[in-house]
Amino acid sequence: MPFELLRSESIYSGRAFTIRRDTLRLPDGRETRIDIVEHVGSVIILPLDANGHLLFVRQYRHAAGLDLLELPAGTLDEGESPEACARREIREETGMAAGRLEPLGGFYLAPGYSTEYMHVYLATDLRYDPLEADADEFLSVEHVPLAEALAMCKRGEIPDAKSLAAFLLAREHLEKQK
Repeated sequence: MPFELLRSESIYSGRAFTIRRDTLRLPDGRETRIDIVEHVGSVIILPLDANGHLLFVRQYRHAAGLDLLELPAGTLDEGESPEACARREIREETGMAAGRLEPLGGFYLAPGYSTEYMHVYLATDLRYDPLEADADEFLSVEHVPLAEALAMCKRGEIPDAKSLAAFLLAREHLEKQK
């Protein structure tokens, strides 16, 4: 007997996500409740400049209580395509526009409790073309040589799961840039 959805109710609706509570019948006949974070989806971008440097953003993440070094990323606006979101987010967060944007794949950020799917893009042929950052974002851009960025990942100095997953999907493309 497969998993069967018996009931679903929205228990919280916020700016970035909604939380719903599902009641499921398990294959063995028992029932369980699961809280799910519903998210419209997001993008993460690996901006690679002409000097072989990746553009990272450093920003305070309250849940972690730390300033983290991350690849630029953001949430899709309603009705927005992942590519359009990537083009907007790179400009908002780094001040650079991508002449070339290559989709590399995607992944579920935390499939045990969230519907959020992240689309990964490699951005090249960068040019200065900023958009105003979101009002609640306070970040700085850091240019990190590609080889050093990969070494930082291996040393555990980039503890951001989405950045690490994006690196894994981009590995082949980045190795060619060395």
